[in-house]
Amino acid sequence: MAAAVRWLRLSGRKARAVLEQEAPVRRSGAAAVAAAEGSVRHFSENAAPQEKSSNLEVAEEDIVIPRKKTWDKLAVLRALASTVKRDPTAAKYIFQDDPFLIPRSTRDFQLYTLSKASGENAARYVVKRHPEYFQRDIAVPHIPLNEEVSEEALISQIQLRKVKASVNMYDQLLQKGATVSLETSNSLLDLLCFYGDREPSVEEPYAGENNESEELQEAPEEREQKGSSRNTSLWREKNNAERIFNLMPEKNAHSYCAMIRGMVKHRACEKAFGMYTELLNNMFNADVYTFNALILAVNEVKQNATDRLEVIEDLLRQMKQQNVQPNLLTFNSVLKVLKWCGGLGKNMALRTLNEMKILNIASLPPNPPEIIYSILDEMEGKSFYPCDPDDDKFFLTAMKT
Repeated sequence: MAAAVRWLRLSGRKARAVLEQEAPVRRSGAAAVAAAEGSVRHFSENAAPQEKSSNLEVAEEDIVIPRKKTWDKLAVLRALASTVKRDPTAAKYIFQDDPFLIPRSTRDFQLYTLSKASGENAARYVVKRHPEYFQRDIAVPHIPLNEEVSEEALISQIQLRKVKASVNMYDQLLQKGATVSLETSNSLLDLLCFYGDREPSVEEPYAGENNESEELQEAPEEREQKGSSRNTSLWREKNNAERIFNLMPEKNAHSYCAMIRGMVKHRACEKAFGMYTELLNNMFNADVYTFNALILAVNEVKQNATDRLEVIEDLLRQMKQQNVQPNLLTFNSVLKVLKWCGGLGKNMALRTLNEMKILNIASLPPNPPEIIYSILDEMEGKSFYPCDPDDDKFFLTAMKT
């Protein structure tokens, strides 16, 4: 019993000593906690006005909501189609991709094309005559039409090569009293003149251009002998290009040059030279591409070889006066016309080759029998890129020579 009492006293003394040692530590910890709470309270009191001031600054800023952009229902499909090039070996889009249904001759081509057009017209007639049978809306939800009339929408239609839609929107802008910029008007003129105020062909977008270029190179008498039945698009009188050109309050050299190139491209060569005279009367200068087109059109306006040479020399003289530097296509256009000028054209062709040599456009000897051999020697071991629409005909022509 006595031993137990002594043990309790000893343990009590040890516990008292431990508590005395821990007391300062507890007091210092409590002081640190109190200091931390005070600092937090002080920080929160200082932070509150800052938050209020920042909220006031945000409230004072103007929030601008961007205008909703309306997309055409075919915009996504057009974007996807622009990333894929057409296979030149594939069948034309207008026909079924079936060897049995692809036309083999010009007669079959015309027959199949007319049949397809007749079927489309018949379907359009039925839909227009009995619209009550065609009330189903395939698109869910319904896709609204883009009816916004603005210059930006006109530029978008021009970029999509929508000829009729672009002309209609241009007329609507004028009816609203809006002013179309000169740049946009020139872009519309470029579109109309390039396609001859017609919708571009979906099946062969470049075939018509090549055919027209070949016919311009031919002399009128040879074209009559061939009796060519090509479906070339001719320049129509008082078309939309002429109408818009006359409605433009302001014109520049680009406006006249676009009209000249379009008229030459669609076989209105007399009008093209008249437009060129009007360009000169308004103190404008033509560009090199306009001169190239006018040179190609000489065969259409002059029948005599002497008259053709005089017109070509006059155009080249005017290029020099207007400080227009000729390029490869200029000399090629001259040579294409000279091949229908007989002996006079042969002499001038040699002078043209010498001029090309001086300008470092071609390095050919003046001796005619050696020209074809020197060309082949010059081409050996070199890589070339097409610079003229007729470059692919070189080997065929060389073999005929």
